[in-house]
Amino acid sequence: MRVCIVGAGSIGAVLGARLAAVGHDVCLIARGAHLDAIRAGGLKLVDHVDQRSGTFKLATSAEPADFGAQDLVIIALKAHSIATMLPRMRALIAGHTVVVPAINGLPWWYFHKEGGPHDGMRVRALDPDGTMFAALDCRHVVGCVVHMSAEVRAPGEAHHTGGRRLILGEPDNSRSARLDAVCSALNAAGFEAKASTSIRLDVWTKLLGNLSFNPVAALTGYLMNQICADDDVLNVIRAVMREGMAVSEHYGHRMPMTIDERIDIARQLGAARISMLQDLEQRRPLELAAVVGAVIELADLANIAVPATRIVHSLALARTRALGIA
Repeated sequence: MRVCIVGAGSIGAVLGARLAAVGHDVCLIARGAHLDAIRAGGLKLVDHVDQRSGTFKLATSAEPADFGAQDLVIIALKAHSIATMLPRMRALIAGHTVVVPAINGLPWWYFHKEGGPHDGMRVRALDPDGTMFAALDCRHVVGCVVHMSAEVRAPGEAHHTGGRRLILGEPDNSRSARLDAVCSALNAAGFEAKASTSIRLDVWTKLLGNLSFNPVAALTGYLMNQICADDDVLNVIRAVMREGMAVSEHYGHRMPMTIDERIDIARQLGAARISMLQDLEQRRPLELAAVVGAVIELADLANIAVPATRIVHSLALARTRALGIA
C-alpha cells in the first residue's frame, strides 16, 4: 500500500518504520529538527519490544502536498494539532483512501454514524467551528485506539517502549473489507491489530485511563508506578474514573471492568512517563481538550455532575498557564 504517516513523532514513527519494513511504500509528514534528521540520516527505530530495530530511508516532508493520493493515511498527531492539518491533507486523499486517526482522547468524529440521538453532532471542545468535519469527509475514517508507547529521544530516533496492540473499527460498527485490510497490514508488520464492532466502547476504555492518570501525572510529576503506589492520589484517580464511567454509560457504553481492574491495567505500564507528563516536561501543549474537556462537555449535555474531573481539569489548565504553554 501507499501509506502516509501524518505526524511521524513517537507512535507515528514506529508505525511508519514497521510498515516500511514489510514492503509498504511509506512517506512521512514531520517537522523541525526531527524532519531534518530523518532527511539526513533516515528514521532510526530502536525497538525495545520486538527487537525490530533499524534505520529507514523514507520520503519525508513538512508538506502533505508534496505527496500524491495514498491508500492509507495514519494521523498520529496530538489532538490539538489535527484541525490545522486536515485541510492540508487534501492532496493525500482519493476516493478510496482510508484515514486512521491513531490519537488520544475522544475523537472529533465520535458522533459520525453513531446511530443514537446525537448522531452527527459536533463535540465543541474538539471542533468548535465545524472546520474539522468540513475539511475531511468522515466516510474516509476508520477509528483507532492505540495501546502502545513510544518516545522520540533524539531527532530522527524513535524508541518503541511498550505494547503493540491497536484496536480499529468503523464508525458505524460494521465489519468492512477495508477494516480487515488495514488490520491485516498492521498485523503483518508485527502489531496486534484487532477489528472491533464497538469502537466507541474501546475509545472509552482507554479514555478512562487517560482522563484520570494523564492530568494527575502532569500535576504531580509522578511516573505511572508512583501514582499507583500512592493511596491518596489513587483515590483521586478513582473519583475521576467513577465520573467518566457514568458519562460513558449514559452514552451507551458500560465499562466491562471495575475501577480497580482498570487501575490494574495501568499498573502494567510500570515506571512509564505517560504522555501529558512528557509534554509538560518538554513544554508542549497538553491534550486537555480531547482527553478531559470533551468528557466534561458530554457530562454537561447529559446533566451528569463531574466535580472531581472539573477540579483536575482546572488545576491542569492552571499549571499549563503558569508554565506559559496553554
